[in-house]
Amino acid sequence: MKHRHTGTIQRVPMHEFTELADRCATFTLKSLREANERTIDALQTSGATTLVKTLQMIQLQKAILAVGMLSIFEAILQDRLNCADGFKEAKSVLAGAGESSLLEKFDDALLAINVLKHGRGRSYDRLVAKAPNLPFKVLLPGDSFFEEGDVSEISTLIEVDDNFVELCGTLIGEVTQSLQIHRPGF
Repeated sequence: MKHRHTGTIQRVPMHEFTELADRCATFTLKSLREANERTIDALQTSGATTLVKTLQMIQLQKAILAVGMLSIFEAILQDRLNCADGFKEAKSVLAGAGESSLLEKFDDALLAINVLKHGRGRSYDRLVAKAPNLPFKVLLPGDSFFEEGDVSEISTLIEVDDNFVELCGTLIGEVTQSLQIHRPGF
């Protein structure tokens, strides 16, 4: 099916974005799981470097997916909330609505995304302080690996597994629902 650009920008409704982001994450994670399984099977008979690099590529793709989903969500928030900082405005709406649990989960995910993008810094320090209570793993100072001997592990300070990607998608949906309830015209 071919689409023709008409010269006008059409806004994707928020419910469509959250559905598309969810479908994208599901599709990508399924494809990556299948590729991972094929590669692990191949590693049973060969220790080729390309197979190890494939496992690492799969892990990197998950990190790229998580960062990308939330980056696009931020752009949509800026547009819909008519502001320069979509995350800041969304967090303000959540705080004003008394959605403290959702606000904390959202803030933790945003800190993790910031750490994936920028490495060590204030966001990392904040996550390290609450690492035992997070729904994802943070590489603690002094640690070298999440799981020593895991040849698929890439050099990140946040372990980006399927659960982390799914958490990001779920939070996009939950924050969107809350904004639709608590922000008229959203």
